[in-house]
Amino acid sequence: MAVRVAAIGMNHWHSLYDAAYLRHLNEMPDVEIVAIQDEDKSIAQHRATQLGISPSIFIDYRQMIESINPDFVLALGRHDKMAEYCEYLITSGIPFIMEKPMSFTSKELKPLVDLAKEKNAFTSVPLHQRMSEFSIYAKELIKTNQFGPITHFYSRLNRPTSERYPKWGSPWMLDPEISNGGCLRNLGTHGIDIFLHLTGESQDIEVTGAQLSWDTYNQSVEDYASILLKSKSGILGTIEIGNGFPSEGTDGEWKIAFKHAILSNRDNVTTLYTEDGSTTINLPKPNGSPALQAAINAFKNKTPPPITIEDCYNAVRIIDLSYLKAGNPYNSAEV
Repeated sequence: MAVRVAAIGMNHWHSLYDAAYLRHLNEMPDVEIVAIQDEDKSIAQHRATQLGISPSIFIDYRQMIESINPDFVLALGRHDKMAEYCEYLITSGIPFIMEKPMSFTSKELKPLVDLAKEKNAFTSVPLHQRMSEFSIYAKELIKTNQFGPITHFYSRLNRPTSERYPKWGSPWMLDPEISNGGCLRNLGTHGIDIFLHLTGESQDIEVTGAQLSWDTYNQSVEDYASILLKSKSGILGTIEIGNGFPSEGTDGEWKIAFKHAILSNRDNVTTLYTEDGSTTINLPKPNGSPALQAAINAFKNKTPPPITIEDCYNAVRIIDLSYLKAGNPYNSAEV
């Protein structure tokens, strides 16, 4: 029997574009999208039309959940509405996957982490980079301890122009009163989460430096950020995020340094550098949306979600600490 999925907050661009969750769900043979919600009915209808499906359309997400009684929920939406959705779904006992950052601030998210634990709720988050070929291979190297301990980590994720947000029906991302930040708030989770995931250290992370820039587009939210992290054991992390890539695609790089080796991924090429030279690592490319599929599989198999609300909170807390380190430019970062 197909998993009946309802979707909340489809004004988020990831509904159809980029991560394109609705498209991936619609292609899964064991999933049926039964309802789509947005406060703007025309947006919900547009998403359905683009997919060529005829789900029930709702303006009120509570009414949708109560009348449709879905098996599973995809929750997106504006950052200032996410915590509200999250609390409702946890309290209602509805298994769900929610886009990061799941809240306006980490302070807002922390009680929901506690509530999810109390309710033993199925709360999943599609932090895609955990399931990238680089991350999986790096984790394998760490387990073998072949090249010694990790010394530092570096990531750069510079995406195309911020104009993609209004183009994709999400102009709210450029309003800090709704989004609570720009590229750091939106994209920073990925690099931070991989740093925490690969080091195995999610607590007592120090933000030793943070800087933001608005100079590429001169908009209300930052278009570039770089942050410096230090784990309790002394592993250093450098994470760059931006919306300044001038064309389609991404200027991205992932790198983890061991005592005796460096593993690097750039332009979708993974290379291992050792004292013997360099080796190109041929890794299988993931199909579809692995994080989304993994969450659906875990739900069907009645196993815990692979990436949880607590994982998201750990990364979002560091985002707020970084904004505070950079002077709290929107006066709204809280931990």
